[in-house]
Amino acid sequence: MLHFDFSPDNPVFYLFLLFATVLFIQLIYYWGIFSRLAFYKKKNDSDRLKPISVIICAKNEYSNLKKHLELILEQDYPDFEVVVVDDSSEDETQYLLKEFSDKYPHLKVINFKKNVNFFTGKKFPLAIGIRSAKNEFLVLTDADCYPSTNQWLRHIQSNYNNEETKIVLAYSPYVFESTFLNYLIRYETFYTAIQYFSLALSGFPYMGVGRNLSYRRSMFMKSRGFSSHYHIISGDDDIFINQVAKKNNTRIEINQEAQMYSYPKKSFTDWVKQKRRHYTTYPYYKKSTKFLLGLLSISNILFYVLFIALILLKYNIVIIASLFVLRMVSQLVIFKKCINKLSEKKLLLFSPIFDIIITVINPLLAFTNLVSRKRKWN
Repeated sequence: MLHFDFSPDNPVFYLFLLFATVLFIQLIYYWGIFSRLAFYKKKNDSDRLKPISVIICAKNEYSNLKKHLELILEQDYPDFEVVVVDDSSEDETQYLLKEFSDKYPHLKVINFKKNVNFFTGKKFPLAIGIRSAKNEFLVLTDADCYPSTNQWLRHIQSNYNNEETKIVLAYSPYVFESTFLNYLIRYETFYTAIQYFSLALSGFPYMGVGRNLSYRRSMFMKSRGFSSHYHIISGDDDIFINQVAKKNNTRIEINQEAQMYSYPKKSFTDWVKQKRRHYTTYPYYKKSTKFLLGLLSISNILFYVLFIALILLKYNIVIIASLFVLRMVSQLVIFKKCINKLSEKKLLLFSPIFDIIITVINPLLAFTNLVSRKRKWN
């Protein structure tokens, strides 16, 4: 016969209460927030195909532009331009772009000379590209990305159904490869997308991904673009969107035909460097964003730590195991729906394992960045 101990005189009881509280927080995220993406249905599409400007920054991207640029230039869309800012490339980029511009009159090339970019990173070239664009509606991507179909721009534009819509967040997955690192990177990308899509649908938009992002040029100009954070290498997508996105001015586009694919890092070290660079933007987020993301991260960590502690202490093992299963089932149900929405491949089966790995890795990377900053300050 099973015996359960819920006596307040047992110190472990308070660990159990904390575990139950953490589980409750997790279920709120999964069923109260992430479910918004899982059960999302797009509505109120615009059928007006307004002129679009696609902005791409390129620095020594000859091979990527040769492979991908034509797929963008040949979109099935009646009125659009592609603005490529060549940021002092030292390869054959300028000659390739000259060939493309002779063939495609809607390609505009802006050549940056050395020492013109006064800041590190692509923000300044990107801002020049945006200012040079002739159209109100902008779509941003990178030179190493390619659209899943020639309907990419049509799906993005369909979200601008009223004057209130200023921003469209779209998905940019990584190409599938059958390696452990590829699964890990794609899972982390997928999990991040669940967060920013779901929070946007919940009225708390906080970031986009520059590989597939759209907004109005007038909004960029009015908000003075990246002027407040040029000194940060990253942030042309997440810091900027965190500053200007609001509950009623942001929409999402998750149709598979509107996705932009790119190739992930090939080594774990390169991926970690990339993630650490991304984490440099976190301190510049709004306090509300930090709270929501921080609470999710802390509750993830505490859930696993407390579960292991309670199992080792043999405290009401059946109940603890049942609560663990409840959380796992909730995660799998929501993830399954989101995986289908985002057209990801072969992530569900191993998602519990990758969830634990990401729960460990993310705080370590954030801590490493914090320690690194303090050393630089000293």
